[in-house]
Amino acid sequence: MIPIDNTIVSDNLAEIKFVCDLKKCKGACCVEGDFGAPLLEEEIGLIEDDIEVIKPFMTEAGIKTIDLYGVFDYDFSGEFVTPLVNGCECAFANFTDDVAWCAIEKAYEAGVTRFRKPVSCHLYPVRISTRQSFDAVNYHEWGICRPALINGKRLGIPLYKFLKEALIRRYGKTWYSKLEKKINTRNTKKDQA
Repeated sequence: MIPIDNTIVSDNLAEIKFVCDLKKCKGACCVEGDFGAPLLEEEIGLIEDDIEVIKPFMTEAGIKTIDLYGVFDYDFSGEFVTPLVNGCECAFANFTDDVAWCAIEKAYEAGVTRFRKPVSCHLYPVRISTRQSFDAVNYHEWGICRPALINGKRLGIPLYKFLKEALIRRYGKTWYSKLEKKINTRNTKKDQA
């Protein structure tokens, strides 16, 4: 484990090689699972504020879901998550050539919202569990990401580097610099052993 400020980071972020391969996984993380993507409370307001400019990028089924139930739901532990269509895909998922993509992110790329997408989606396959005094930053192993593991190994890119932008978005540049320094120090020690 790698302690940094108020976080405990799993060694997996430094050890696992990972780069998404959407052509192979088809964006399955947007359509698989029992619940939608975790949402921070402040993200709900951002989505609600911009839902009308996000809707043109959504499917009809996603729009119906949002119109009926709102932009968030709850998981089994009462945490905020994105709502699901048909108990399966995220209400914000849309598809091109059978590949799922995020309607919120497409709206962001089009310049109609300043909210990129839920940080939990940006960080995936990392999941953050908030404890009383720290965040546990862990790799979530899921079979649908096997192509990303193969691609990451082929390219030699560790998970923490693949997720650099998302980790900085969540914890800041200073935090990320501390993570890099600790990982580099550990790698140097391993090489010298």
